[in-house]
Amino acid sequence: MKTIYSLLFLCIPTLIFSQNITVTGTVRELTSNAPIPGVNIVVKGTSNGTNTDFDGNYQINVNTGDVLVFTSIGYKSIEKTVAGVTLNVSLEEDAEQLEEVVVIGYGTTTVKDATGSITAVTAKDFNKGNIVTPENLLSGRVAGLSINTGGDPGAGSTIRIRGGASLGASNDPLIVINGLPIDNNTIGGSRSILSSINPNEIESFTVLKDASATAIYGSRASNGVIIITTKKGTRTFSVNLDMSMGVNSLTDKVDVFNANEFRQVITEQNPDLLPLLGTANTDWQEEIFRPSISSTVNLSVNGLLFNQIPARVSIGRTLQDGLRLTSEFERNTGSFSINPSFLDDHLKVSINGNATLEKNRFASGQEANALTFDPTQPVYDENSPFDGYFQYYNLNDDGVLNENDLVSLAPFNPVAELLQNRSLSDVKRFYGNVKLDYNFHFLPEMSAVVNVGIDEQTADGFVKISDQNPLTQNDGRIVGSDSEYNNFLKNTLFDGYLAYKKEVGNFGIDATAGYSYQKFRNERFISGELLDDGVDTEPILNIDPELVLVGFFGRTNFSFNDKYLLTLSYRRDGTSRFSKENRWGNFPAAAFAWKVSEDLFPESKAISNLKLRLGWGITGQQDIGQDNLDLFMSRYIRGLPASQYVFGGAVTSIGIPQFRNENLKWEETTTYNAGFDFGLFDDRFSGSIEGFYKESKDLLANAAISDGSNFSNSGFQNIGNFTSKGIEFTIGGDIVRNEDGFNWDANFNTTFIRTEIESLALDQDQLVGDADGGTGNTVQIHRVGYTPFSFYVYKQIYNNEGNPIEGAYADLNGDNIITDADKYIHHNGAPLITMGFMSNMSYKNFDLSFNLRANLDNYVYNNVNSSRAQYDLLANSSVVANLPVSVLQSGFNTTEDVILSDYYIENASFLKMDNVTLGYTFDNVINERSSIRLSGSVQNVFTITNYSGLDPAVFDNGIDNTIYPRPRTVLIGANVKF
Repeated sequence: MKTIYSLLFLCIPTLIFSQNITVTGTVRELTSNAPIPGVNIVVKGTSNGTNTDFDGNYQINVNTGDVLVFTSIGYKSIEKTVAGVTLNVSLEEDAEQLEEVVVIGYGTTTVKDATGSITAVTAKDFNKGNIVTPENLLSGRVAGLSINTGGDPGAGSTIRIRGGASLGASNDPLIVINGLPIDNNTIGGSRSILSSINPNEIESFTVLKDASATAIYGSRASNGVIIITTKKGTRTFSVNLDMSMGVNSLTDKVDVFNANEFRQVITEQNPDLLPLLGTANTDWQEEIFRPSISSTVNLSVNGLLFNQIPARVSIGRTLQDGLRLTSEFERNTGSFSINPSFLDDHLKVSINGNATLEKNRFASGQEANALTFDPTQPVYDENSPFDGYFQYYNLNDDGVLNENDLVSLAPFNPVAELLQNRSLSDVKRFYGNVKLDYNFHFLPEMSAVVNVGIDEQTADGFVKISDQNPLTQNDGRIVGSDSEYNNFLKNTLFDGYLAYKKEVGNFGIDATAGYSYQKFRNERFISGELLDDGVDTEPILNIDPELVLVGFFGRTNFSFNDKYLLTLSYRRDGTSRFSKENRWGNFPAAAFAWKVSEDLFPESKAISNLKLRLGWGITGQQDIGQDNLDLFMSRYIRGLPASQYVFGGAVTSIGIPQFRNENLKWEETTTYNAGFDFGLFDDRFSGSIEGFYKESKDLLANAAISDGSNFSNSGFQNIGNFTSKGIEFTIGGDIVRNEDGFNWDANFNTTFIRTEIESLALDQDQLVGDADGGTGNTVQIHRVGYTPFSFYVYKQIYNNEGNPIEGAYADLNGDNIITDADKYIHHNGAPLITMGFMSNMSYKNFDLSFNLRANLDNYVYNNVNSSRAQYDLLANSSVVANLPVSVLQSGFNTTEDVILSDYYIENASFLKMDNVTLGYTFDNVINERSSIRLSGSVQNVFTITNYSGLDPAVFDNGIDNTIYPRPRTVLIGANVKF
């Protein structure tokens, strides 16, 4: 009996300790102390669990001594032992977990579970420096992605993912902002489609490159997809003030003769022109350019609205004066984001709005004029009737100036052309979305998502030319010139889809199915008072047909043992651009991934991660421009007043039929992708290597039409196929990792791409690539078996000293006559290899970063020299013209005979340092979360190249015919956080 009492006495504490109790508490964010709704709380080792409500409160029945596991996306999980009826917990943000999440089409995935070719770049990895438009945050950062930006303020960029996939349709990637695909057509009056978007508002980019990743977007996805996610509201209160100011300067000029050199050349080459020379010494390139200032200020505030709703508001202002006189860009932005949750966190709401006022002053391109304008003439002439600017003119005896007094075909003063021209625009843009994500109470594995978005732009502008400009002189009247315009673009979106996610044992499924509807509307109104104010300049209103895109889509991700992953997707898209018979396109895709390391190297530290990816898919293309929305319909335009008919005394306007093609259909691109993602030394280094093969068929292009077969001699048709193949390699990681001292991380990527035309309509060549100089010259060709935009030129013959012989070309077909049949294909306008390198170093509070990019086997046609560097061009009508000094090397005289020589095809491979930045951070200024970072940086640091032109990075498929020079910018900046 005594033994029984002893056992009962020993069990009493255990019985008391394990009694069932109701535990309550609040879960808060560690740094802000804000409540966190939706935290998952489970008794460890059981299915007993609950979630926190909107105020972060919870209640659960447990036994004393149980261990509660608290988990929430974006926070580190924590375990707590129950010791009483109250248990309050604070969770810490998990930056690594957040970085693992990658935004994809209609959902998210993680880096380790991705099956397609996807690259995510978050804010901490963005390029630094004078970033005015968002895409330059990515320049050189992603394998297979090339970004080429102009030098004018707020300039747009040519963006290509894996080289594009079309001949004549758009090669621009689809850009999606918070789930809203935006229009690739820039509204008239704006710099570019992205110039009105503040880079400071962007949280991350996801670049989808292969069809298995992009096919979920079907329409417009054949050129890849760039998903932009803007910054959202947070629970933690914070203020961020970011400021910078920079000075822009000209780095280089085209080398032309100065005034004294020019006089000497005239004396040697054509002394009859000496009386036409002036007495000045003018560098016209220096005169049309100037040092300029740029500045940026951004202020954002994060925190809880009404102590419950995560919110963010921001304002920003960017001012950038261009190098070219009068060129100006101003952007004022405001944005807000709120992210409330309702119904015990089952309904998540995301509301984002961004408003922009973009103000531009455009400056007409005067670079070509400045290159050739007589350097012996002054900028100003006190006797000039043209507001004191030098111009070529002769007054009649009556002293009245009219258009007949202007020297025929003489150029106008390039400085006057800039200063006497006012081209201003105001562009207002609002884009945003409302996203509702409801997780069913009765079926927690399923969610319903609705995303409604809008992108609306209006542009008002005018162009005014001074009444003192030669252009405005007309029959003795000084009339001036004034032209106004109003443009309107509207893009609306509705997406609705269901998402189902469940794990059963070792098997997991993540499925999505939905519907998408998007409509684009465009209006253009032009009102002019042009010179003679004739009837042809009456106001014109153009309302384009609405473009409607409809899609049905589905995707399923399967996983087994978290090692074998399979993704299947399908989209059926319809476009109003094609006829009913060809309106719909089908875009399937499949991808498989195997986490090899978990099977073959489970204990390896050297190979910490190895994943094989295989992908296949079909994507579509229908974007052939805003002017080609209804080619399948019978269309007529009203003839001009000069083409009216008179019947019975009544004046009747005529209708002119336009090109029509009822058989126009989707261009399709099929992509095959295979690659390995790897991590080395416990993921200290990570990267990928992959190969791809793309085949585009039914290529959309504006091509010639047989005479009499349509109402035009050319129009858009489906004309052929071409293929692209390439290899991409990326590696990055911590080269030096020392918490108390020096740290260095770097990223390198390189891409090899080769494109070849497989077939064209009727196997006929297409001559493309217009070249300035001569009449109707083209220097490029589309030909079966070759890369698109290959250079098509004559083979230059050289003398024994290695100098070119003017007009001497190789007789390649052996018929003893030099004709077009002797032209040959000599390189092309696309680089074979691109590279990017980014480095970040830090030592205590100092940080130093820089980024480089390079193009190899990058050939450019130097049209600046081919159209201007010939001695015969010294005489320009009844005046003289300057020449590039390269004429001294060639000795050429006549443009017409030499412009198509391969002498002007140059290897323009280059290495550029885009930015270098040095910063110092003062920590704990006010509290442990406050800091001030001061920085200095240089943008467009240097370019190493053998190219003789101004810049080897040119836009127009490798044709260089004067560009707006890219400035070098020296910046100082400050970032304040608290």
